[in-house]
Amino acid sequence: MASLFDSLGPEWRAPDVIEAVRSMAEGDATERGAVFTRAEIVDAILDLCGYTTDRPLISYRLLEPSFGDGDFLVPVVSRLLASMERSGLEPARSVDALSMAVRGVELSREHHVRTTRRLVALLCDNGLTDAEAHSLCKTWLLCDDFLLCELGTEFDFVVGNPPYVRQERIPAALLSEYRARFHTLYDRADLYVPFYERALDLLKSDGTLGFICANRWLKNKYGGPLRNKIASGFHVTHFIDMEGVDAFHADVIAYPAITIIRRPALPGVSALPTRIAARGAASAMALGELSERLASPAANDDAVQQVMLGGYGDAPWLFDDEPRLALLRKIEARFPTIEQAGCKVGIGVATGCDRVFIGDFEALDIESARKLPLVMARDLVDDRIQWGGKGLVNPFETDGRLAPLAAYPKFAAYIDRHREAVAGRHVAARSGDRWYRTIDRVYAELVQRPKLLIPDIKGASTVVLDEGHYYPHHNLYFVTAEDWDIRALQTVLRSSVSILTVASYCTRMAGGFLRFQAQYLRRIRVPRWQQVPLSLRSELVAASASLNQYDIDAPVFALFGLTPAEQNLVRTEADVAQVTTARRKLRA
Repeated sequence: MASLFDSLGPEWRAPDVIEAVRSMAEGDATERGAVFTRAEIVDAILDLCGYTTDRPLISYRLLEPSFGDGDFLVPVVSRLLASMERSGLEPARSVDALSMAVRGVELSREHHVRTTRRLVALLCDNGLTDAEAHSLCKTWLLCDDFLLCELGTEFDFVVGNPPYVRQERIPAALLSEYRARFHTLYDRADLYVPFYERALDLLKSDGTLGFICANRWLKNKYGGPLRNKIASGFHVTHFIDMEGVDAFHADVIAYPAITIIRRPALPGVSALPTRIAARGAASAMALGELSERLASPAANDDAVQQVMLGGYGDAPWLFDDEPRLALLRKIEARFPTIEQAGCKVGIGVATGCDRVFIGDFEALDIESARKLPLVMARDLVDDRIQWGGKGLVNPFETDGRLAPLAAYPKFAAYIDRHREAVAGRHVAARSGDRWYRTIDRVYAELVQRPKLLIPDIKGASTVVLDEGHYYPHHNLYFVTAEDWDIRALQTVLRSSVSILTVASYCTRMAGGFLRFQAQYLRRIRVPRWQQVPLSLRSELVAASASLNQYDIDAPVFALFGLTPAEQNLVRTEADVAQVTTARRKLRA
Protein backbone atom coordinates (compact mmCIF):
# COMPACT_ATOMS: atom_id res chain seq x y z
CA MET A 1 0.00 0.00 0.00
CA ALA A 2 1.47 3.31 -1.09
CA SER A 3 1.98 6.18 1.33
CA LEU A 4 0.29 9.55 0.76
CA PHE A 5 3.74 11.11 0.94
CA ASP A 6 5.28 8.94 -1.84
CA SER A 7 4.29 11.44 -4.53
CA LEU A 8 6.16 14.18 -2.68
CA GLY A 9 9.48 12.41 -3.11
CA PRO A 10 12.04 10.52 -0.98
CA GLU A 11 12.84 13.56 1.17
CA TRP A 12 9.38 13.32 2.77
CA ARG A 13 10.07 9.91 4.24
CA ALA A 14 10.78 9.46 7.93
CA PRO A 15 14.45 10.23 8.76
CA ASP A 16 15.16 6.69 9.96
CA VAL A 17 13.70 5.28 6.73
CA ILE A 18 15.80 7.68 4.64
CA GLU A 19 18.92 6.54 6.50
CA ALA A 20 17.97 2.86 6.10
CA VAL A 21 17.45 3.25 2.35
CA ARG A 22 20.80 5.03 2.06
CA SER A 23 22.50 2.24 3.99
CA MET A 24 21.01 -0.41 1.71
CA ALA A 25 21.89 1.56 -1.42
CA GLU A 26 25.51 1.98 -0.39
CA GLY A 27 26.00 -1.64 0.66
CA ASP A 28 27.78 -4.11 -1.58
CA ALA A 29 25.91 -6.25 -4.11
CA THR A 30 25.51 -9.11 -1.61
CA GLU A 31 23.87 -6.87 0.99
CA ARG A 32 21.43 -5.52 -1.62
CA GLY A 33 20.69 -9.01 -2.90
CA ALA A 34 21.87 -8.15 -6.40
CA VAL A 35 22.32 -11.22 -8.61
CA PHE A 36 22.68 -10.51 -12.32
CA THR A 37 20.93 -12.50 -15.03
CA ARG A 38 22.28 -14.31 -18.08
CA ALA A 39 21.16 -13.11 -21.51
CA GLU A 40 19.39 -16.33 -22.50
CA ILE A 41 17.23 -16.12 -19.37
CA VAL A 42 16.27 -12.55 -20.19
CA ASP A 43 15.35 -13.48 -23.76
CA ALA A 44 13.22 -16.42 -22.59
CA ILE A 45 11.29 -14.22 -20.15
CA LEU A 46 10.68 -11.49 -22.72
CA ASP A 47 9.54 -14.07 -25.27
CA LEU A 48 7.14 -15.78 -22.85
CA CYS A 49 5.72 -12.43 -21.75
CA GLY A 50 5.09 -11.49 -25.36
CA TYR A 51 7.48 -8.55 -25.44
CA THR A 52 8.61 -9.38 -28.98
CA THR A 53 9.66 -7.28 -31.95
CA ASP A 54 6.68 -8.32 -34.07
CA ARG A 55 4.40 -6.31 -31.75
CA PRO A 56 4.02 -2.50 -31.56
CA LEU A 57 6.17 -2.17 -28.42
CA ILE A 58 6.14 1.62 -28.60
CA SER A 59 2.47 1.48 -27.55
CA TYR A 60 3.17 -0.53 -24.37
CA ARG A 61 4.67 0.39 -21.00
CA LEU A 62 7.30 -1.85 -19.43
CA LEU A 63 8.74 -1.71 -15.91
CA GLU A 64 11.96 -3.24 -14.57
CA PRO A 65 11.83 -2.80 -10.76
CA SER A 66 15.47 -3.61 -9.92
CA PHE A 67 17.52 -3.11 -13.06
CA GLY A 68 21.08 -3.52 -11.76
CA ASP A 69 23.52 -3.33 -14.66
CA GLY A 70 20.74 -3.34 -17.25
CA ASP A 71 20.65 -7.07 -17.94
CA PHE A 72 16.95 -6.73 -18.75
CA LEU A 73 16.70 -3.09 -19.80
CA VAL A 74 19.32 -3.21 -22.55
CA PRO A 75 17.60 -6.14 -24.35
CA VAL A 76 14.23 -4.49 -23.71
CA VAL A 77 15.30 -1.24 -25.37
CA SER A 78 16.97 -3.19 -28.19
CA ARG A 79 13.69 -4.96 -28.87
CA LEU A 80 11.78 -1.70 -28.60
CA LEU A 81 14.01 -0.07 -31.21
CA ALA A 82 13.84 -3.12 -33.49
CA SER A 83 10.04 -3.09 -33.26
CA MET A 84 10.01 0.58 -34.26
CA GLU A 85 12.25 -0.13 -37.22
CA ARG A 86 9.90 -2.87 -38.41
CA SER A 87 7.05 -0.37 -38.22
CA GLY A 88 8.99 2.31 -40.10
CA LEU A 89 9.34 4.58 -37.06
CA GLU A 90 12.54 6.55 -36.50
CA PRO A 91 13.60 6.80 -32.83
CA ALA A 92 14.90 10.35 -33.31
CA ARG A 93 11.40 11.42 -34.43
CA SER A 94 9.61 9.52 -31.65
CA VAL A 95 11.35 10.66 -28.46
CA ASP A 96 8.10 11.71 -26.77
CA ALA A 97 6.50 8.31 -27.46
CA LEU A 98 9.66 6.52 -26.35
CA SER A 99 9.65 8.35 -23.03
CA MET A 100 6.44 6.53 -22.04
CA ALA A 101 7.57 3.04 -23.09
CA VAL A 102 10.10 2.12 -20.39
CA ARG A 103 10.53 2.66 -16.69
CA GLY A 104 13.27 1.23 -14.48
CA VAL A 105 14.06 1.52 -10.78
CA GLU A 106 17.38 0.76 -9.12
CA LEU A 107 18.50 1.35 -5.55
CA SER A 108 22.24 1.58 -6.22
CA ARG A 109 23.56 4.85 -7.63
CA GLU A 110 26.57 3.02 -9.07
CA HIS A 111 24.41 0.62 -11.10
CA HIS A 112 22.09 3.45 -12.10
CA VAL A 113 25.05 5.30 -13.63
CA ARG A 114 26.41 2.21 -15.41
CA THR A 115 23.06 1.31 -16.94
CA THR A 116 22.53 4.90 -18.03
CA ARG A 117 25.83 4.76 -19.92
CA ARG A 118 24.87 1.49 -21.64
CA LEU A 119 21.47 2.80 -22.71
CA VAL A 120 22.83 6.17 -23.87
CA ALA A 121 25.31 4.36 -26.10
CA LEU A 122 22.57 2.13 -27.51
CA LEU A 123 20.26 5.08 -28.20
CA CYS A 124 23.00 7.11 -29.84
CA ASP A 125 23.81 4.14 -32.08
CA ASN A 126 20.17 4.30 -33.20
CA GLY A 127 20.12 7.94 -34.25
CA LEU A 128 19.48 9.94 -31.07
CA THR A 129 21.77 12.77 -30.04
CA ASP A 130 23.69 12.49 -26.80
CA ALA A 131 21.44 15.10 -25.21
CA GLU A 132 18.27 13.29 -26.34
CA ALA A 133 19.60 9.97 -25.07
CA HIS A 134 20.50 11.39 -21.65
CA SER A 135 17.14 13.14 -21.39
CA LEU A 136 15.31 9.93 -22.26
CA CYS A 137 17.30 7.91 -19.69
CA LYS A 138 16.56 10.56 -17.07
CA THR A 139 12.87 9.96 -17.70
CA TRP A 140 13.18 6.18 -17.86
CA LEU A 141 15.47 5.48 -14.92
CA LEU A 142 14.73 6.21 -11.28
CA CYS A 143 17.35 5.76 -8.54
CA ASP A 144 15.22 4.81 -5.54
CA ASP A 145 13.65 1.97 -3.58
CA PHE A 146 11.01 0.27 -5.75
CA LEU A 147 8.95 -0.69 -2.69
CA LEU A 148 8.66 2.97 -1.60
CA CYS A 149 8.77 5.13 -4.72
CA GLU A 150 5.89 6.70 -6.64
CA LEU A 151 5.51 5.49 -10.23
CA GLY A 152 2.17 7.08 -11.09
CA THR A 153 0.99 4.59 -13.70
CA GLU A 154 0.25 0.96 -14.47
CA PHE A 155 2.25 -1.21 -16.84
CA ASP A 156 1.62 -3.74 -19.60
CA PHE A 157 4.78 -5.65 -18.67
CA VAL A 158 6.83 -5.99 -15.51
CA VAL A 159 10.00 -8.06 -15.94
CA GLY A 160 13.16 -8.67 -13.99
CA ASN A 161 15.12 -10.41 -11.31
CA PRO A 162 14.03 -9.05 -7.90
CA PRO A 163 16.66 -8.81 -5.13
CA TYR A 164 17.46 -11.69 -2.79
CA VAL A 165 17.65 -10.19 0.70
CA ARG A 166 16.81 -11.97 3.95
CA GLN A 167 14.86 -9.97 6.53
CA GLU A 168 17.67 -9.95 9.06
CA ARG A 169 19.78 -7.95 6.58
CA ILE A 170 17.15 -5.21 6.20
CA PRO A 171 17.45 -2.26 8.66
CA ALA A 172 14.70 -2.36 11.27
CA ALA A 173 13.10 0.97 10.27
CA LEU A 174 12.91 -0.08 6.62
CA LEU A 175 11.57 -3.54 7.45
CA SER A 176 8.86 -1.95 9.59
CA GLU A 177 7.89 0.35 6.72
CA TYR A 178 7.75 -2.59 4.30
CA ARG A 179 5.57 -4.59 6.69
CA ALA A 180 3.12 -1.70 6.95
CA ARG A 181 2.76 -1.62 3.17
CA PHE A 182 2.89 -5.24 2.01
CA HIS A 183 0.79 -8.05 3.46
CA THR A 184 2.86 -10.69 1.66
CA LEU A 185 5.92 -9.84 3.80
CA TYR A 186 4.89 -12.66 6.08
CA ASP A 187 6.85 -14.85 8.47
CA ARG A 188 10.45 -15.10 7.17
CA ALA A 189 9.68 -13.92 3.63
CA ASP A 190 12.63 -12.75 1.52
CA LEU A 191 12.54 -9.25 0.03
CA TYR A 192 11.63 -10.59 -3.41
CA VAL A 193 8.14 -11.48 -2.10
CA PRO A 194 6.90 -7.85 -1.68
CA PHE A 195 8.57 -7.12 -5.04
CA TYR A 196 6.13 -9.63 -6.52
CA GLU A 197 3.23 -8.05 -4.64
CA ARG A 198 3.87 -4.50 -5.80
CA ALA A 199 4.74 -5.57 -9.35
CA LEU A 200 1.46 -7.49 -9.64
CA ASP A 201 -0.48 -4.51 -8.31
CA LEU A 202 1.12 -2.31 -11.00
CA LEU A 203 -0.05 -4.53 -13.86
CA LYS A 204 -2.76 -3.27 -16.18
CA SER A 205 -5.69 -5.50 -17.03
CA ASP A 206 -4.25 -8.17 -19.36
CA GLY A 207 -0.74 -7.14 -18.27
CA THR A 208 2.03 -9.70 -17.78
CA LEU A 209 4.78 -10.19 -15.20
CA GLY A 210 7.90 -12.25 -15.88
CA PHE A 211 10.40 -12.86 -13.06
CA ILE A 212 13.41 -15.10 -12.58
CA CYS A 213 13.55 -15.67 -8.86
CA ALA A 214 14.22 -18.17 -6.07
CA ASN A 215 11.51 -20.84 -6.11
CA ARG A 216 11.06 -21.11 -2.33
CA TRP A 217 7.86 -19.04 -2.18
CA LEU A 218 6.04 -21.60 -4.34
CA LYS A 219 5.91 -24.18 -1.56
CA ASN A 220 7.05 -22.90 1.81
CA LYS A 221 5.13 -21.21 4.60
CA TYR A 222 6.15 -17.62 3.95
CA GLY A 223 4.93 -17.79 0.35
CA GLY A 224 1.33 -18.49 1.41
CA PRO A 225 -0.05 -14.92 1.19
CA LEU A 226 1.60 -14.34 -2.19
CA ARG A 227 0.26 -17.64 -3.56
CA ASN A 228 -3.20 -16.70 -2.32
CA LYS A 229 -2.99 -13.26 -3.97
CA ILE A 230 -2.03 -14.78 -7.30
CA ALA A 231 -4.62 -17.56 -7.09
CA SER A 232 -7.32 -14.99 -6.32
CA GLY A 233 -6.84 -12.67 -9.27
CA PHE A 234 -4.05 -13.74 -11.60
CA HIS A 235 -3.09 -16.59 -13.92
CA VAL A 236 0.30 -18.31 -13.89
CA THR A 237 0.67 -18.88 -17.61
CA HIS A 238 4.16 -20.44 -17.76
CA PHE A 239 6.65 -21.95 -15.34
CA ILE A 240 10.21 -23.21 -15.82
CA ASP A 241 12.10 -24.81 -12.95
CA MET A 242 15.75 -23.85 -13.45
CA GLU A 243 17.21 -26.72 -11.41
CA GLY A 244 20.59 -27.60 -12.90
CA VAL A 245 20.77 -24.44 -15.06
CA ASP A 246 23.19 -21.53 -14.54
CA ALA A 247 20.69 -18.67 -14.57
CA PHE A 248 22.91 -15.98 -13.04
CA HIS A 249 26.41 -14.58 -13.22
CA ALA A 250 27.02 -15.73 -9.62
CA ASP A 251 26.15 -18.78 -7.54
CA VAL A 252 22.98 -18.71 -5.43
CA ILE A 253 21.92 -21.03 -2.61
CA ALA A 254 18.36 -21.76 -3.75
CA TYR A 255 17.18 -22.95 -7.13
CA PRO A 256 15.55 -20.25 -9.27
CA ALA A 257 12.48 -20.54 -11.46
CA ILE A 258 10.96 -18.50 -14.27
CA THR A 259 7.37 -17.53 -13.49
CA ILE A 260 5.10 -15.77 -16.00
CA ILE A 261 1.92 -14.32 -14.49
CA ARG A 262 -0.91 -12.51 -16.30
CA ARG A 263 -3.67 -10.31 -14.89
CA PRO A 264 -6.67 -11.55 -16.87
CA ALA A 265 -9.11 -9.05 -18.30
CA LEU A 266 -11.97 -11.49 -17.68
CA PRO A 267 -12.89 -13.72 -14.69
CA GLY A 268 -12.34 -17.48 -14.67
CA VAL A 269 -8.69 -17.55 -13.62
CA SER A 270 -8.98 -20.87 -11.79
CA ALA A 271 -10.12 -22.66 -14.95
CA LEU A 272 -6.94 -21.83 -16.88
CA PRO A 273 -4.00 -24.26 -17.08
CA THR A 274 -0.33 -23.46 -16.51
CA ARG A 275 2.15 -24.61 -19.13
CA ILE A 276 5.30 -25.93 -17.47
CA ALA A 277 8.65 -27.21 -18.63
CA ALA A 278 8.90 -30.92 -17.92
CA ARG A 279 11.45 -32.00 -15.34
CA GLY A 280 14.97 -31.60 -16.70
CA ALA A 281 13.86 -29.89 -19.91
CA ALA A 282 15.57 -26.60 -19.02
CA SER A 283 18.93 -28.34 -18.73
CA ALA A 284 18.41 -30.72 -21.67
CA MET A 285 17.74 -28.20 -24.45
CA ALA A 286 18.43 -24.61 -25.38
CA LEU A 287 16.27 -22.26 -23.35
CA GLY A 288 15.21 -20.42 -26.50
CA GLU A 289 13.81 -23.61 -27.99
CA LEU A 290 12.08 -24.51 -24.73
CA SER A 291 10.45 -21.09 -24.37
CA GLU A 292 9.27 -21.31 -27.99
CA ARG A 293 7.58 -24.64 -27.25
CA LEU A 294 6.02 -23.28 -24.07
CA ALA A 295 4.66 -20.24 -25.87
CA SER A 296 3.12 -22.37 -28.62
CA PRO A 297 -0.52 -23.40 -28.06
CA ALA A 298 0.27 -26.78 -29.61
CA ALA A 299 -0.45 -29.99 -27.71
CA ASN A 300 1.86 -31.11 -24.93
CA ASP A 301 5.05 -32.96 -25.81
CA ASP A 302 7.96 -34.47 -23.92
CA ALA A 303 9.26 -31.03 -22.93
CA VAL A 304 5.98 -29.27 -22.11
CA GLN A 305 3.15 -30.23 -19.80
CA GLN A 306 0.06 -28.56 -18.36
CA VAL A 307 -1.12 -28.44 -14.75
CA MET A 308 -4.08 -26.83 -13.03
CA LEU A 309 -3.28 -24.61 -10.05
CA GLY A 310 -6.73 -23.12 -9.51
CA GLY A 311 -8.53 -23.55 -6.21
CA TYR A 312 -5.54 -24.13 -3.93
CA GLY A 313 -5.32 -20.61 -2.47
CA ASP A 314 -2.30 -20.30 -0.21
CA ALA A 315 -1.53 -24.05 -0.29
CA PRO A 316 1.84 -25.06 -1.78
CA TRP A 317 1.95 -25.19 -5.56
CA LEU A 318 3.07 -28.48 -7.06
CA PHE A 319 4.36 -28.16 -10.62
CA ASP A 320 4.72 -31.90 -11.05
CA ASP A 321 4.01 -34.43 -13.76
CA GLU A 322 0.44 -35.67 -13.68
CA PRO A 323 0.99 -39.32 -12.57
CA ARG A 324 3.07 -38.26 -9.57
CA LEU A 325 0.67 -35.48 -8.61
CA ALA A 326 -2.38 -37.72 -9.06
CA LEU A 327 -0.88 -40.36 -6.76
CA LEU A 328 0.00 -37.77 -4.12
CA ARG A 329 -3.53 -36.37 -4.22
CA LYS A 330 -4.97 -39.88 -3.92
CA ILE A 331 -2.92 -40.58 -0.77
CA GLU A 332 -3.85 -37.19 0.69
CA ALA A 333 -7.55 -37.83 0.09
CA ARG A 334 -7.50 -41.21 1.87
CA PHE A 335 -5.24 -40.67 4.89
CA PRO A 336 -4.86 -38.05 7.65
CA THR A 337 -1.73 -36.00 8.13
CA ILE A 338 0.88 -37.27 10.55
CA GLU A 339 -0.28 -34.85 13.26
CA GLN A 340 -3.95 -35.63 12.67
CA ALA A 341 -2.97 -39.26 13.34
CA GLY A 342 -1.74 -38.36 16.83
CA CYS A 343 1.95 -37.69 16.20
CA LYS A 344 3.78 -34.40 16.79
CA VAL A 345 6.44 -32.71 14.70
CA GLY A 346 8.78 -30.29 16.50
CA ILE A 347 12.17 -28.64 16.21
CA GLY A 348 15.08 -28.70 18.63
CA VAL A 349 16.12 -25.83 20.84
CA ALA A 350 17.43 -22.50 19.56
CA THR A 351 19.44 -20.79 22.29
CA GLY A 352 20.47 -17.49 20.72
CA CYS A 353 24.00 -18.02 22.06
CA ASP A 354 25.23 -21.56 21.47
CA ARG A 355 28.76 -20.81 22.66
CA VAL A 356 27.36 -20.24 26.15
CA PHE A 357 24.37 -22.57 26.32
CA ILE A 358 26.12 -25.51 24.67
CA GLY A 359 29.32 -27.12 25.91
CA ASP A 360 30.93 -30.39 26.85
CA PHE A 361 28.34 -32.15 29.01
CA GLU A 362 30.80 -33.49 31.58
CA ALA A 363 32.81 -30.27 31.72
CA LEU A 364 29.82 -27.98 32.33
CA ASP A 365 30.34 -26.96 35.96
CA ILE A 366 26.68 -26.44 36.84
CA GLU A 367 24.08 -28.38 38.80
CA SER A 368 22.95 -31.61 37.16
CA ALA A 369 19.37 -30.32 37.11
CA ARG A 370 20.50 -27.46 34.88
CA LYS A 371 22.06 -29.45 32.06
CA LEU A 372 20.80 -31.98 29.53
CA PRO A 373 22.61 -34.24 27.04
CA LEU A 374 22.27 -32.62 23.61
CA VAL A 375 22.20 -34.44 20.26
CA MET A 376 23.23 -32.54 17.12
CA ALA A 377 22.87 -33.24 13.41
CA ARG A 378 26.50 -34.27 13.13
CA ASP A 379 25.87 -36.99 15.76
CA LEU A 380 23.61 -38.89 13.32
CA VAL A 381 25.98 -41.28 11.56
CA ASP A 382 25.01 -44.36 9.53
CA ASP A 383 21.39 -44.19 10.78
CA ARG A 384 22.52 -44.27 14.41
CA ILE A 385 23.37 -41.75 17.12
CA GLN A 386 27.06 -41.40 17.85
CA TRP A 387 26.80 -38.86 20.61
CA GLY A 388 29.49 -36.18 20.55
CA GLY A 389 29.22 -35.49 24.27
CA LYS A 390 27.61 -32.04 24.06
CA GLY A 391 25.34 -30.70 26.78
CA LEU A 392 22.62 -28.06 26.89
CA VAL A 393 22.48 -25.49 29.69
CA ASN A 394 18.80 -25.53 30.64
CA PRO A 395 17.50 -22.33 32.28
CA PHE A 396 13.94 -23.62 32.68
CA GLU A 397 12.23 -25.55 35.44
CA THR A 398 9.81 -28.31 34.43
CA ASP A 399 6.82 -26.01 34.99
CA GLY A 400 8.14 -23.49 32.46
CA ARG A 401 9.42 -20.92 34.94
CA LEU A 402 13.00 -19.74 34.71
CA ALA A 403 15.20 -21.42 37.28
CA PRO A 404 15.89 -18.89 40.07
CA LEU A 405 19.58 -18.06 40.15
CA ALA A 406 19.63 -18.05 43.95
CA ALA A 407 18.62 -21.71 44.02
CA TYR A 408 21.46 -22.84 41.73
CA PRO A 409 24.74 -21.12 42.70
CA LYS A 410 26.89 -22.96 40.12
CA PHE A 411 24.44 -22.18 37.36
CA ALA A 412 24.26 -18.56 38.54
CA ALA A 413 28.05 -18.24 38.54
CA TYR A 414 28.28 -19.76 35.05
CA ILE A 415 25.63 -17.44 33.60
CA ASP A 416 27.17 -14.40 35.32
CA ARG A 417 30.59 -15.18 33.77
CA HIS A 418 28.93 -14.99 30.35
CA ARG A 419 26.51 -12.20 31.16
CA GLU A 420 27.72 -9.83 28.45
CA ALA A 421 27.17 -12.37 25.66
CA VAL A 422 23.85 -13.68 27.04
CA ALA A 423 22.32 -10.31 27.97
CA GLY A 424 23.33 -8.77 24.64
CA ARG A 425 20.96 -10.99 22.65
CA HIS A 426 17.76 -9.58 21.15
CA VAL A 427 15.66 -12.06 23.12
CA ALA A 428 17.34 -10.90 26.33
CA ALA A 429 16.60 -7.25 25.63
CA ARG A 430 12.92 -8.14 25.27
CA SER A 431 12.81 -10.30 28.39
CA GLY A 432 13.87 -7.94 31.18
CA ASP A 433 14.85 -9.92 34.28
CA ARG A 434 14.38 -13.11 32.21
CA TRP A 435 17.52 -12.16 30.28
CA TYR A 436 19.16 -15.56 30.70
CA ARG A 437 16.42 -17.57 28.96
CA THR A 438 17.05 -19.42 25.70
CA ILE A 439 15.09 -18.31 22.63
CA ASP A 440 12.99 -21.50 22.83
CA ARG A 441 11.68 -22.90 26.06
CA VAL A 442 13.34 -26.17 27.02
CA TYR A 443 11.06 -29.11 27.88
CA ALA A 444 13.34 -31.36 29.88
CA GLU A 445 10.87 -34.26 29.76
CA LEU A 446 11.53 -34.55 26.01
CA VAL A 447 14.90 -36.14 26.82
CA GLN A 448 13.30 -39.32 28.19
CA ARG A 449 10.68 -39.53 25.46
CA PRO A 450 11.30 -41.86 22.47
CA LYS A 451 11.50 -39.75 19.32
CA LEU A 452 12.61 -39.80 15.73
CA LEU A 453 15.35 -37.33 14.79
CA ILE A 454 15.49 -35.83 11.29
CA PRO A 455 18.17 -33.36 10.12
CA ASP A 456 16.99 -30.39 8.08
CA ILE A 457 19.15 -30.40 4.94
CA LYS A 458 20.08 -33.77 3.51
CA GLY A 459 20.65 -35.39 0.15
CA ALA A 460 18.71 -38.46 1.28
CA SER A 461 16.16 -39.30 3.94
CA THR A 462 17.66 -39.72 7.44
CA VAL A 463 15.35 -40.75 10.27
CA VAL A 464 17.13 -41.92 13.45
CA LEU A 465 15.53 -43.31 16.60
CA ASP A 466 16.43 -41.82 19.98
CA GLU A 467 14.94 -44.20 22.53
CA GLY A 468 14.93 -41.47 25.18
CA HIS A 469 18.41 -40.18 25.94
CA TYR A 470 18.95 -36.74 24.37
CA TYR A 471 17.54 -33.27 23.76
CA PRO A 472 17.63 -32.19 20.06
CA HIS A 473 19.54 -29.15 18.83
CA HIS A 474 17.76 -26.61 16.61
CA ASN A 475 19.16 -28.10 13.39
CA LEU A 476 17.18 -31.29 14.09
CA TYR A 477 13.46 -31.89 13.75
CA PHE A 478 11.83 -34.53 15.91
CA VAL A 479 8.66 -36.62 15.75
CA THR A 480 6.94 -38.14 18.77
CA ALA A 481 3.90 -40.41 18.82
CA GLU A 482 0.98 -41.01 21.17
CA ASP A 483 -0.52 -44.16 19.67
CA TRP A 484 1.87 -45.21 16.94
CA ASP A 485 4.71 -47.58 17.77
CA ILE A 486 7.75 -45.34 17.31
CA ARG A 487 9.66 -48.01 15.35
CA ALA A 488 6.75 -48.61 12.99
CA LEU A 489 6.53 -44.85 12.47
CA GLN A 490 10.25 -44.77 11.72
CA THR A 491 9.67 -47.25 8.91
CA VAL A 492 6.92 -45.08 7.42
CA LEU A 493 9.07 -41.94 7.59
CA ARG A 494 12.01 -43.73 5.95
CA SER A 495 9.84 -45.09 3.17
CA SER A 496 9.77 -43.96 -0.44
CA VAL A 497 6.21 -42.71 0.13
CA SER A 498 7.38 -40.17 2.72
CA ILE A 499 10.40 -39.21 0.62
CA LEU A 500 8.07 -38.58 -2.33
CA THR A 501 5.86 -36.35 -0.16
CA VAL A 502 8.71 -34.25 1.24
CA ALA A 503 10.37 -33.97 -2.18
CA SER A 504 7.10 -32.80 -3.72
CA TYR A 505 6.49 -30.05 -1.18
CA CYS A 506 9.95 -28.88 -0.15
CA THR A 507 12.08 -26.27 -1.86
CA ARG A 508 15.46 -27.73 -2.75
CA MET A 509 18.77 -26.17 -1.92
CA ALA A 510 21.47 -25.81 -4.57
CA GLY A 511 23.01 -29.21 -5.25
CA GLY A 512 19.61 -30.88 -5.03
CA PHE A 513 19.51 -31.22 -1.24
CA LEU A 514 16.07 -31.76 0.24
CA ARG A 515 14.68 -29.72 3.15
CA PHE A 516 13.12 -31.91 5.86
CA GLN A 517 11.52 -29.00 7.69
CA ALA A 518 8.49 -29.24 9.96
CA GLN A 519 6.18 -27.61 7.39
CA TYR A 520 6.98 -30.42 4.94
CA LEU A 521 7.09 -33.26 7.45
CA ARG A 522 3.59 -32.28 8.60
CA ARG A 523 2.31 -33.05 5.09
CA ILE A 524 3.25 -36.72 5.39
CA ARG A 525 0.19 -38.95 5.57
CA VAL A 526 -0.25 -42.00 7.82
CA PRO A 527 -3.33 -43.96 8.88
CA ARG A 528 -4.35 -43.89 12.52
CA TRP A 529 -2.61 -46.64 14.48
CA GLN A 530 -5.92 -48.29 15.39
CA GLN A 531 -6.57 -48.83 11.66
CA VAL A 532 -3.28 -50.68 11.04
CA PRO A 533 -3.80 -54.48 10.96
CA LEU A 534 -1.90 -56.42 13.65
CA SER A 535 0.11 -58.43 11.14
CA LEU A 536 1.20 -55.25 9.35
CA ARG A 537 2.18 -53.60 12.63
CA SER A 538 4.78 -56.30 13.30
CA GLU A 539 6.13 -56.01 9.74
CA LEU A 540 6.50 -52.26 10.10
CA VAL A 541 8.33 -52.62 13.41
CA ALA A 542 10.65 -55.29 11.99
CA ALA A 543 11.49 -53.20 8.92
CA SER A 544 12.73 -50.31 11.09
CA ALA A 545 16.00 -52.20 11.65
CA SER A 546 16.63 -52.77 7.93
CA LEU A 547 18.95 -50.77 5.71
CA ASN A 548 17.41 -52.21 2.56
CA GLN A 549 14.91 -49.84 0.99
CA TYR A 550 12.84 -52.69 -0.45
CA ASP A 551 12.39 -54.13 3.04
CA ILE A 552 11.36 -50.70 4.32
CA ASP A 553 8.97 -50.00 1.45
CA ALA A 554 7.16 -53.35 1.29
CA PRO A 555 4.97 -53.01 4.43
CA VAL A 556 4.46 -49.29 3.80
CA PHE A 557 3.20 -49.92 0.28
CA ALA A 558 0.77 -52.46 1.76
CA LEU A 559 -0.24 -49.91 4.40
CA PHE A 560 -1.20 -47.39 1.71
CA GLY A 561 -2.71 -49.99 -0.62
CA LEU A 562 -0.52 -49.07 -3.58
CA THR A 563 -0.82 -50.99 -6.84
CA PRO A 564 2.34 -52.45 -8.46
CA ALA A 565 2.39 -49.55 -10.95
CA GLU A 566 2.06 -47.01 -8.14
CA GLN A 567 4.81 -48.74 -6.16
CA ASN A 568 7.15 -48.51 -9.13
CA LEU A 569 6.32 -44.82 -9.59
CA VAL A 570 6.95 -44.04 -5.91
CA ARG A 571 10.30 -45.86 -5.88
CA THR A 572 11.44 -44.14 -9.06
CA GLU A 573 10.44 -40.69 -7.84
CA ALA A 574 12.06 -41.21 -4.42
CA ASP A 575 15.31 -42.30 -6.08
CA VAL A 576 15.35 -39.27 -8.36
CA ALA A 577 14.64 -36.96 -5.42
CA GLN A 578 17.67 -38.01 -3.39
CA VAL A 579 21.14 -36.72 -4.13
CA THR A 580 23.10 -39.55 -2.58
CA THR A 581 23.06 -43.07 -3.98
CA ALA A 582 23.77 -45.05 -0.82
CA ARG A 583 20.16 -46.13 -0.42
CA ARG A 584 19.88 -47.08 -4.07
CA LYS A 585 22.96 -49.28 -3.90
CA LEU A 586 21.41 -51.19 -1.00
CA ARG A 587 18.61 -52.26 -3.33
CA ALA A 588 20.96 -53.92 -5.78
